[in-house]
Parts: sequence; structure tokens; C-alpha cells
Amino acid sequence: MADPEEKMPFTTHLEELRTRLIRVIIAIGFGFAACWYYREWLFQIITRPLIQVLPQNSSLIFTSLPEAFFNYMKISFFASIFLTSPYALYQLWKFISPGLYPSEKKYVAPFVISSTLLFLSGILFGYFIALPPAFGFFVEFSSDILRPLFSLREYLSFTLKLLLAFGISFELPVIIFFMAKIGLVTSKTLAKQRRYAILIIFIIAAILTPSPDAFSQILMAIPLMILYEFGILVAKFAEKKQPDAEKEVDS
Repeated sequence: MADPEEKMPFTTHLEELRTRLIRVIIAIGFGFAACWYYREWLFQIITRPLIQVLPQNSSLIFTSLPEAFFNYMKISFFASIFLTSPYALYQLWKFISPGLYPSEKKYVAPFVISSTLLFLSGILFGYFIALPPAFGFFVEFSSDILRPLFSLREYLSFTLKLLLAFGISFELPVIIFFMAKIGLVTSKTLAKQRRYAILIIFIIAAILTPSPDAFSQILMAIPLMILYEFGILVAKFAEKKQPDAEKEVDS
């Protein structure tokens, strides 16, 4: 990374981190205000995967007076994170960029674009691929004497956690890229330890998914295994770029 003589003091890093976090919080606040205005539309979107599989004349319920209000706030906050994720990732890059080689700092656009696309792809994968069959499977156990009554709070807690987990887990190639850049892993090591990685992926999927059923965990583990293989290629790319960066610093 950068020359040790040019490294900033630890207190300066903390001050920089605080500044970046404040900017992200302000952005999320503006995004929250915008999303709150469209809260009814966002509510229809987030509940659509469940509504489509519920029996006719079924609906979500809330069991306390302020529950609906706070859940609208939760939906708006989550949508704001979704909306402002490119800016948050840009602030993350600006925080870590002082420790990068000069030739690596030009990757700000690829980093922000790829990280954003992966994060949003994970959320969209969870919304369109994972949630509908999972909800359909559980609702099938309803009958004439066993009617489903879903609490709005419990539904949102489950759904938003699952979507956020998919979004974060899809960042795996980016994480591997930086681990390869700082020398923690290599493409050969990743390929050699593939069987252990698959085991770890299933453990991570079990931890990240709020539902204990194996179906949701498998739906998360399968794309993670594909992203792990893609991460091996990303690590090879990072290794090829490393010598050029070192020569530039030495000169």
C-alpha cells in the first residue's frame, strides 16, 4: 500500500471516518424523507411477494396502535439505504483510498459501480427469486381450519433482514479483491480451499438468513458459491495489477 512515512496518524483516521459516516447519515436522512413521501407505494412493493401467495381476502395485520407507523418508517429507512448505497460506497472508497497505490486510486468508479450493482443484485435476487417460493411454500400449510394471519412487524422484520443479507453477501467478489490486494489470499489458495469455502458459505448462509428453514439457506448459498468462483478470477486480476503498482511506488 502507501509509503509508511506518508501514513496518517490514528486520530486522523478516526476523524476521517467520522466525517465520512456523518455524510452517509445525512444522505440517508435526505433519502428517508424522499422515501417517506412514497411510503404507500413502497409498502405495496415490499409486501407484494407475500400478498400474491396469500389466500383471497387475506391481509396483513398490526397488533398495536403505533406499529403501522413505525413499520412505515422501517420501510422508508430500508429504501433510503437502497437508494443511497452508491454514495455510501463512494464514501467508503474515499476513506480507504489514502492507503492505496496511486495507480489503484483510479478504480473509484469501477469499485462504486461494481459494489452497487452487486448489492442491488443481491437484494433483487432475494426479492424476485428467494422470497416468492419461500412464502408460497409456507402458505401452502394453510387450510380451512388453519388460516394465516401475518403480523406486519414480523413480516417486515423477516423480509428486510433477508434482503439486506442477500445484498451484503453479494459483495463477496469485492471483499476477495481487497483481500487479494493486501496479500491475505491468492487465487491459488482460494481454488485449493474450495471445499472448505463451500462449508463456510453454508454456515454464513445459515447465520445471515433470519429463517431457520434449509430452503432459504440453500437459495443464498448457491449464488454465493458462484460468486466465490468469480472471486477467484477477481483475485487473479488483483494479483496481476500488484507488481505494476509496486514499481510505481518504488520509482
